[in-house]
Amino acid sequence: MPGSRFRPRRWTVIASGLLCGVLALVVAFTDRAAFFSPLAAVVVAAVGAVAVMLQLRFRNRRQPTVVHAPVWLNLLGIAFALAALFADRLRLTPQLGQLMALGAVGSFAISSAVILHAFRRDRVASKSDSG
Repeated sequence: MPGSRFRPRRWTVIASGLLCGVLALVVAFTDRAAFFSPLAAVVVAAVGAVAVMLQLRFRNRRQPTVVHAPVWLNLLGIAFALAALFADRLRLTPQLGQLMALGAVGSFAISSAVILHAFRRDRVASKSDSG
């Protein structure tokens, strides 16, 4: 049945469009000075990490081999992001708050890179098996 073959791709495109819309809303309703804030980088990194996690979820539904996200790395990123968000309440120095934001962005980036590398490794392996 040709219609069922394209169904997972359609949901991926819809999810990608929704995430682009969320990112557009973040950019549209943020003033120019806020983009110099480390928290803006954390928000953009978190949106990107969510995009990769949705891609992981959709891919795991249709592939026989399941790829798992590095949960500990994502939890570390969330902890860094919360520490950067509440740096004033935690009485952290501005430098330490920026370091927490950098840690969150780095954790989300490394986690996403690990997932995308696993996607590529599986795709290359399936091509070599079929060809």
